[in-house]
Amino acid sequence: MKSASISSTDVRTFSNLPSRRTPNSAHRRVAERLLLLPKQNASLPERVGSSSRSKAGSTTSIRYTISASYGGKESSSVSSDEYTSPAKALRKLLESPGIHQGPACFNALSAKLVERAGFDFCFTTGFGISAARLGLPDAGLISYGEMVAQGQEITQAVSIPVIGDGDNGYGNAMNVKRTVKGYIRAGFGGIILEDQVSPKACGHTRGRKVVSREEAIMRIKAAVDARKESGSDIVIVARTDARQAVSFEEALWRARALADAGADVLFIDALASKEEMKAFCDVYPLVPKLANMLEGGGKTPIYTPIELEELGYKLVAYPLSLLGVSISAMQDALSAIKGGRMPSPGSMPSFEELKEILGFNTYYEEEKRYATTSSQLPSPKGDFSSSSNEYGVQGSIQADREQRSQIPENPVEVLIPEVYDKFSAKGNFSAAWSRKLRVKITGKDGFEKLDIRIPAGFLEGITNIVPALVGVNIKSLLDEATLEEGGKQLLDFQDTMGDRIQVILE
Repeated sequence: MKSASISSTDVRTFSNLPSRRTPNSAHRRVAERLLLLPKQNASLPERVGSSSRSKAGSTTSIRYTISASYGGKESSSVSSDEYTSPAKALRKLLESPGIHQGPACFNALSAKLVERAGFDFCFTTGFGISAARLGLPDAGLISYGEMVAQGQEITQAVSIPVIGDGDNGYGNAMNVKRTVKGYIRAGFGGIILEDQVSPKACGHTRGRKVVSREEAIMRIKAAVDARKESGSDIVIVARTDARQAVSFEEALWRARALADAGADVLFIDALASKEEMKAFCDVYPLVPKLANMLEGGGKTPIYTPIELEELGYKLVAYPLSLLGVSISAMQDALSAIKGGRMPSPGSMPSFEELKEILGFNTYYEEEKRYATTSSQLPSPKGDFSSSSNEYGVQGSIQADREQRSQIPENPVEVLIPEVYDKFSAKGNFSAAWSRKLRVKITGKDGFEKLDIRIPAGFLEGITNIVPALVGVNIKSLLDEATLEEGGKQLLDFQDTMGDRIQVILE
């Protein structure tokens, strides 16, 4: 019998599939959440609405439907409990009506765009992250550390739940436990775990192999244990690649076995026909199924969300859309630039739109909450008070420009007569008092922040003006320096703020 022609009725006759007995307790909990199954000896409620009650006995099944929000977006129909974690938000989505679309992202920016477009959740894709982060194919080359680091940046950039691609767990069952715990700490709402061997391969490419049935099951059991040990409710999506590696029948057997092991969502990758997709959805109908709509020519036929919902799917992933259009757009832009042109205005957002997408306007509004009154630039008389800010200049951009407009065009020579009285003109350091140190600071924006001259012996004064010079042995530099025409540059470096600091002996 060819697997492509198997109907959902035929599938039920396979003698080697796990028993189709009454769903276990985990599946019953799913059923109760999804369909409000009453407890034993209770009849079904007459209807599900704002409040539904059963008639039989003293057992009552009630559901209150309210509107809740996550990340500023209203969900459709959720239970009265308030959840805040990404995992609980994702479970609310699984319990709500209809099919839910999740484009795959590969970095924080693409995730932000998914959220701005109004989607309720998204995926990370190992294919996309390997491409964007390493520029390499999805062939098991990217590591757990790289995936979890990129994932944390993604989850922190959005308020919608994210399902992370956990590949094959990066090893045996113990590695799976570490992977699940790491993804929980990174802020994922769900994790996809597959049954491929190492090194793994992209789901729609050649050369895929899967581990034994027993090892595949143990990986999911390890994931469930890791979830319990972490006190988390992360959604476990069990993926099998047995359809291409072994057979369609084997993929169905594994789907049922992985559900029995505790998986929350089932996913058979690279199904080859509508009949296979329907047969898959008939396996434990109450357990949500994930469809993978691989754009651009994968093995699975492409259907609309409505068609997929009719087949029995709950979630649908679009793994390559954002990565693919990004590559195409960048290639077009580079061709234009190489030809001496700018990319066409219609092919990219305006600068103002880019700033809005990245949150500049929100940043500026929030920044106002922390505005302070800054000190003034040093006056020509030389106010080197340590109570001034780091360089003795205005922190405010506008005030900084106003102060610069008042500074004479020529550098200000600052002499402090009372300091001379505190030092003897004798000793090894006496020669320094006949010279001057020019301290010049240029901001990373190219604007000049400071240009002053002070006596070369006034070392404490220099560190008061420029704290970045604390710890620099300027005396040693002075002892070794020889006076050169135009001055001897002692220091030229960038500080932690990105400003360029120059010290010149004149």
